[in-house]
Amino acid sequence: MADIKLKCKDCGAEFVFTEGEQAFYKEKGFENQPTRCADCRRANKAAKNNRGNRSFGPRTGR
Repeated sequence: MADIKLKCKDCGAEFVFTEGEQAFYKEKGFENQPTRCADCRRANKAAKNNRGNRSFGPRTGR
């Protein structure tokens, strides 16, 4: 297995899918290669987490 160069679908940057990452994906049973670079994966994950955490401000006791 060799490192693979991929292109991020969000920002268009080229990133490397290393042998170690490929082995990890295979071990976990993932069949698809990543489509986003590490920065865009983090940003996408943060955006998903923030959508579910709606804050209604401090509780007023009413």
